Amino acid sequence: MQALDTAQLVALAGAVGWASGIRLYLVLLLTGLAGYLGWMELPQGLHLLANPVVLGASGFMVFIEFFADKIPGLDSLWDVVHAVIRIPAGAALAAGVFSADSAAMSLVAALVGGTLAGTSFAAKATSRAAINTSPEPFSNIGTSLVEDSLVPAGLWLAVAHPFVFLPVLVVVLVLSVWLIRLCWRFLKQLFTRVARIFSGKPDPGLSPAFTLKSPFSKNDPHV
Repeated sequence: MQALDTAQLVALAGAVGWASGIRLYLVLLLTGLAGYLGWMELPQGLHLLANPVVLGASGFMVFIEFFADKIPGLDSLWDVVHAVIRIPAGAALAAGVFSADSAAMSLVAALVGGTLAGTSFAAKATSRAAINTSPEPFSNIGTSLVEDSLVPAGLWLAVAHPFVFLPVLVVVLVLSVWLIRLCWRFLKQLFTRVARIFSGKPDPGLSPAFTLKSPFSKNDPHV
């Protein structure tokens, strides 16, 4: 069983925090399985994840989330419901990495883990909401599959190559902030247009001066 050094613990705390904002239940399952199967020695604060009952519950939720996250509309509703779950869970998991060693480190890890979870969650939720404005389901399914693969890849990289994972995480955070700004601007335009239509005001989309640009399109089509 592989014991984790300090660099791996720091990277693991960052990984579980960040990944919880995307796929919380998959983080619980994979981390618990790693400890249960003896792939690595889990920090004391995460030992509970290797409990067979917890593994069964997290595995069941992974199964449900896998399909719910690939249905347009339902995926955004799923994100709304989990807005109050993923962020504190990411903070708790990151804190659990250091809970047995230092109260100060555990608090810092909780703050950082919660921030990482919040950033990744916001990037996921806003981008998926923007993608859902497209009538075809394939971009939604493709994006969901990418998210499914990013979580195990990130957790593995954090443990196997922590000094590679940490700068990659910084780059991902910068891209996430950029994606949040881009998608939120698009969604704000969309909400403004819909509100005007339902209030009986003229549709600004009919004006040549108004162009609602998709954040994922190079052709800048009108919606």
